[in-house]
Amino acid sequence: MAEAEQPDRLRPGRQVTIDDVRQLMGASTPHFALQLRNRIAKLIAPLPPQDPARLEGEREIARLERLGFTGEIRGEGQTEGMRPLPSLGDEEPTRRVAE
Repeated sequence: MAEAEQPDRLRPGRQVTIDDVRQLMGASTPHFALQLRNRIAKLIAPLPPQDPARLEGEREIARLERLGFTGEIRGEGQTEGMRPLPSLGDEEPTRRVAE
């Protein structure tokens, strides 16, 4: 997953929408979460603080940081006698990587 954006989304004068943010959210997995976070942050950066697309983007950025740093649990969960993988712990704090 590249951090490059679709040229149409970057067209001068085009209004960023909640749908733009949601299109990026759709592909979120732990593996790509931080790249998606960066793309959404870049997309919403010029928007005013109360813009609906910015608010949706900020919520999604927080979710993507949690997903990227703590992973996700799938399947049956922890099996008796086996330790869970470190990346799956709920106690892992959300961290921000300096850009």
